[in-house]
Amino acid sequence: MTNIDRSQLSADAWDELNFPRPEEQEFDRVVERAISRRGFLGGVLAFGSGAAAMGTGLLSGTSVQAQAAASRFPFTPIAAQTDGTIHVPEGYTWKTMVRWGDPLFSDADGYDVNAGGGAVEGSDRVFGENTDGMETFSIGNRTILAINSEYTNRGTNLPADQDGVPANAGDVLKLQNLQGVTVVEVAEGEDGWSVVKDSPYNRRITHNTPMLIVGPAAGHDLLKTDADPTGTQSLGTLNNCGSGKTPWGTYLTCEENFNGYFGSTAEMQDQKPDPLVDGYTRYGIGADGWGYDYHKWDARFDTSKNPNEPHRAGWVVEIDPLDPESTPIKHTGLGRFKHENAEVVVANDGRIVVYMGDDERGEFLYKFVSNGTWAPGGPTDGLLDDGTLFAAKFNDDGTGEWLALTPETTGMEAAEILIFARKAGSAVGATTMDRPEWISVNPNAVEAYCCLTNNTRRGVRPNAGGDETPVNGPNPRLENQYGQIVRWFPHDDDHTSATFDWDLYVMAGNPTVHSDAYAGSPNITPGNMFNSPDGMAFDENGLVWIQTDGDDDNEGDFAGMGNNQMLVGDPVTGEIARFMTGPKGCEVTGVCWSVDRRTMFVGIQHPGGTWPDGEGLPRSAVVAVKREDNGIIG
Repeated sequence: MTNIDRSQLSADAWDELNFPRPEEQEFDRVVERAISRRGFLGGVLAFGSGAAAMGTGLLSGTSVQAQAAASRFPFTPIAAQTDGTIHVPEGYTWKTMVRWGDPLFSDADGYDVNAGGGAVEGSDRVFGENTDGMETFSIGNRTILAINSEYTNRGTNLPADQDGVPANAGDVLKLQNLQGVTVVEVAEGEDGWSVVKDSPYNRRITHNTPMLIVGPAAGHDLLKTDADPTGTQSLGTLNNCGSGKTPWGTYLTCEENFNGYFGSTAEMQDQKPDPLVDGYTRYGIGADGWGYDYHKWDARFDTSKNPNEPHRAGWVVEIDPLDPESTPIKHTGLGRFKHENAEVVVANDGRIVVYMGDDERGEFLYKFVSNGTWAPGGPTDGLLDDGTLFAAKFNDDGTGEWLALTPETTGMEAAEILIFARKAGSAVGATTMDRPEWISVNPNAVEAYCCLTNNTRRGVRPNAGGDETPVNGPNPRLENQYGQIVRWFPHDDDHTSATFDWDLYVMAGNPTVHSDAYAGSPNITPGNMFNSPDGMAFDENGLVWIQTDGDDDNEGDFAGMGNNQMLVGDPVTGEIARFMTGPKGCEVTGVCWSVDRRTMFVGIQHPGGTWPDGEGLPRSAVVAVKREDNGIIG
């Protein structure tokens, strides 16, 4: 392990390295027998027959509908690209609005071309690195954006001779400052959109920002530390991936791969016994972390000294972007796992529903339903904590149910259900999924969509909790490298319903390479193919915008797919068209709109070396996309 560059490993690869599954077990042999008995494609379709026979699903042939219906897309789709810049359709333009390291205040130095990001001093007064989920807010005529910064590239933020390894506490502080959340006012002028420097709304929320812990698990012994013996206050929000927006106007930032920041200066086996170590294994908390080395310079991240600190990460955090003095709140009622995003819906009776995915191979989809109700202008206390957390079970016949995670159903203590939500999902037999990422709800229909980005371990290895991962209805392909989007329709048109019907909106694939299930669903063609759907958001017209974070080598199974991209889908016809391509090496992630809907803000994360925007090293950025006629986008 000492010769492995952890900075080049994905979250899944790091987890596999540190928590390897058995090379072969009885489940592997069961799958092998099924494949050899039925043939490869036959085995897949036999296990996943529900996905291939949904009455309304695209796998049942609604590509015919798509061809017959007039397109609702106000643009000409673009071709796949492999170069180092952004492409949008004819009649549209794009321009960078803000980049990693750009100053938010006049007294901040901003990005230093030679130093790769500047000094420690002031690193919490610039725009954060590796943008991800974002949402738009407004107050009066001001536009405020809240934007996640998921992680940082150590090699470009630390001195070149250190090879990305922190050498002191100052190095760690700089990395901590460049991550978290940026709240920033932006405005449109003659030269386009830009940051309003020194706005009273501008602020950075980092790995060290004071936060409150609330909800049913607050104060539990597993959340207490020497620095916080009450278990109700913490510092920082970690690995902020997807986002959400509440109907009362606050921002939800979601902690995903928090496990990578923790390590131990002592042997792991010297630490406390179950449920601690068992929880460490399920959540992927190892001795070395991902190379951030926080634990060597900041005792808070040393699990041998603060074994409960990891339990204080992995939550959904609420931020009021319009109150710069407000304290962010970690909501334990929404469960602890590797959150991708949090999609909030007001149900018919006023109760709050929050859909969430756990972005790891073989983990679960969750739903929270509040006990209280909300009305515009009414109180919001408890609406994200006082309620019930559920995990999804998908049946192969196209039906499904939400399984309540309670002491009665799981055999676990109420607070531990939330702290170890993954274990609770396993206890009730929830369906293991192909990395549930962004979830989005159609504003014009009672239906929800989830990007299942990929899962190369599907049908090969169990998840981290030992749950088997056979091919099934919503996850119908072994060693799934392309991903799919599942959607569900709550019964009685009620998001609080305990049951639903489901289908697959699309299975990504490559019809130029494959002629079986890996070619994708009928609405995938050589002209719109993609892999690894990740980000997703609906516009007001009910069109769904799909962003990818997958393999962009444009070779082999991925030939012809080009760089990562953003597509738009029509749920009614099944049509999918490519709208935007990012620079080589990037992930296209995070999308929201200006208040007048005439600008679309899009995130470009970890662009490659030929990204031409700005000076020096390629920098993650948020770009503003507009129509040349200044018309409405979405």
